[in-house]
Amino acid sequence: MRKLTTLAAAGVLISLVGAGTASAQAQPVTTRSEQRPVAAPPRGKAAATANPLYKTGRLASSNCSPGSLPRGSTAAYKRFLTRVTGCLNRSWSTQFRKARLSFSKPRLRIITRKVRTPCGTWNPGADGVYCSTDRTMYMLITRTQLRNPFALGITRLMAHEYGHHVQQISGIWNYWAVARASAGTSGRLLLSRRSELQAECFSSVFMSSVRDTLPVDPAQWDATVEWFRKNGHKGWTQNDHGKGSTQAFWMNRGFNSGSPGACNTWSVSPRYVA
Repeated sequence: MRKLTTLAAAGVLISLVGAGTASAQAQPVTTRSEQRPVAAPPRGKAAATANPLYKTGRLASSNCSPGSLPRGSTAAYKRFLTRVTGCLNRSWSTQFRKARLSFSKPRLRIITRKVRTPCGTWNPGADGVYCSTDRTMYMLITRTQLRNPFALGITRLMAHEYGHHVQQISGIWNYWAVARASAGTSGRLLLSRRSELQAECFSSVFMSSVRDTLPVDPAQWDATVEWFRKNGHKGWTQNDHGKGSTQAFWMNRGFNSGSPGACNTWSVSPRYVA
């Protein structure tokens, strides 16, 4: 389980307004006139509770095979992160097309030291951050990761941060930002948990879609979920990411369904996002 120690910050997103805390099937070619119209991202509460992405079925497979992740090679690590980002782009762009929503890729910035992003200071426990201000995924490569690279773990982390980008461009965060502005402390924590747990579920949906090509070893996946069940809450001084058992619940739900529709954390009772 030593490889899993780097997962302590794997669910990190600096969820501030304008910031975020805590890796496709071939389509027929169509002419411009044959392409389906694209709608603007929905707004209001329905943007979160009834988003068009929830009706798109299983996440498209990107046949993701980013290659090996050898020890000690920063260049190989960067190449792996870049390739996984490409896989995420292919899968989610297909899903947005199904939902008739406009899609845009996030930027990827790979760093070897913690930086200040346009969304604020770096969270001490984070290995990855999504900032909605510049729509960028900031991925930190540490010495520990270089010594003990864990392909499944880093792909899961990237898919989590990408999940926040999905929330941003699909309109889900339109509701989150407005609701957060008028909520009290407990209400803000609840909204944060809904956001973080959905990103975790989106991540697991992606992991399910690449289980045969990454590949995702069933024993490693089960061990990762179990690690989060026992430790997922320990990196946060406030309950803004959910209990370990709650994180594990949404990880299993996303992985077993393979569909974004299973990740609607905004409509469920608070006890499911505790």
